[in-house]
Amino acid sequence: MKRLLPFLLAVALPACGSMQKELGHDDVAKLVERRSGHRTGWEQGAPEAQQIADRVNKLLQGGLTRERAVSIALINSPHLQEIYESLDISQADLVQAGLLSNPTLAGSIGFPLNGGHKPEYEVSIVQSFLDIFMLPLRKRIAKEQFVAATLRVAHEALDLASEVSKAVAEVESDVETVELMRRLTDAAQASADLAQRQFEAGNVSERVRVSELGVYEQTRLDLARDEMQLLEHREHLNRLLGLWGSATGWKLTEALPAIPAQELMPDHLERIAMKQRLDVGAAKGELALMDAAVNLAKTSRYTGLIDVGAHVHRDADGPLLLGPTLSIELPLFDQRQAVIGRLEAQRRQAQRRVDGLAINARSEVRVASAKLALARRSAEEYQKSLLPVRAAGLEQAQLEYNAMQIGLYELLVAKQTQVDAVRAYIQTVRDYWIARAELERALGGRVPAASAAPAPVAPAPLPATPQPPSSDAPPHVHGGH
Repeated sequence: MKRLLPFLLAVALPACGSMQKELGHDDVAKLVERRSGHRTGWEQGAPEAQQIADRVNKLLQGGLTRERAVSIALINSPHLQEIYESLDISQADLVQAGLLSNPTLAGSIGFPLNGGHKPEYEVSIVQSFLDIFMLPLRKRIAKEQFVAATLRVAHEALDLASEVSKAVAEVESDVETVELMRRLTDAAQASADLAQRQFEAGNVSERVRVSELGVYEQTRLDLARDEMQLLEHREHLNRLLGLWGSATGWKLTEALPAIPAQELMPDHLERIAMKQRLDVGAAKGELALMDAAVNLAKTSRYTGLIDVGAHVHRDADGPLLLGPTLSIELPLFDQRQAVIGRLEAQRRQAQRRVDGLAINARSEVRVASAKLALARRSAEEYQKSLLPVRAAGLEQAQLEYNAMQIGLYELLVAKQTQVDAVRAYIQTVRDYWIARAELERALGGRVPAASAAPAPVAPAPLPATPQPPSSDAPPHVHGGH
């Protein structure tokens, strides 16, 4: 038995491995920071719940910005936290691939029934030789799978960053729209009150009074709808950030950003996407793994299981026998036909997946860049032409109203026209930033600038709300109005 001990130790002590908390997370953090400029907060693996809460509270202090919102989402989003855990699952597969299967120990003992005095026994230990031979290949495949999992997790993080940027732009535009509509509602209420007093004084008709009241009520309904939309977009952002309770009472500290005066996009955006998209890279890695699996299955189709070991046997009256054992599977019926067929089909699936992702990525880049260009042209048109025209029209209407050339109703129509233009402009600026976030997601990272862009164009200010005459002023009768 002493001579058997070294062999038993050599077979029974397989390659050992252990889980590393930061493995994979540090690579994801580097990929995300390089492409988005944000840190995940998971560089050292899953942080403690209290660490996450402290970081979120610190980021929320002083109000919420776009940058802070993305930082909160990358560490606190429940969906992304679930995705992060897949790294540890993949790492467990990596560790398992580096471990030898446990050897099999078997033994038996027989006691004589016909008067003998010595029992007969045998002991054997068996280890799969093919398992030892395949260990390096298994480790290489598992490592490639782990790399693919890392790319997928980083891609999900970048997707979330894009969604948060879009959600923040929606809330920012809603805040400005609600502020605009509140001012308009106040003006409409003042106009309705004035019309009521003028009607009671006999200076305006019932039609004018009812018309002004209808304008006010409609404006109130529009404001309520805009406030509800703001609430919905805030809650959507809360879900993306993983916020609840008192943390949902945040306030934005930044207005909707202005559109840059110029935007020099690099050429070949689709080519950039093919280089940067992490989901495409992960799919290509899985395709390479399937190629290796198919080749391995074909080269080993005639190699069955091979078990080697040692056997100890002693008869009741015989010598102690020690020797090696060898067990070879004869591949007479099963020559990996089904396994090879399955692997080949999975390899074709992987190829189709790569093709589909590439086609979708290119299409997403084209659509997002077209939306971005359209939003820019629309915003510039509003800035250069439509907003100045509406503002001039309102100013002229105010002058004519003060000169008693038009009535209050015509003044409110001019005001409503300008408000509609400003509201549409706000939505156009919002659409620009949403399209930019979609383009960054489609490219797999920030939009690379061809050259430095000039200073941004200042956003159009909210229009001054024209006020009707003071209630202390004597009412005027405007003929025909």
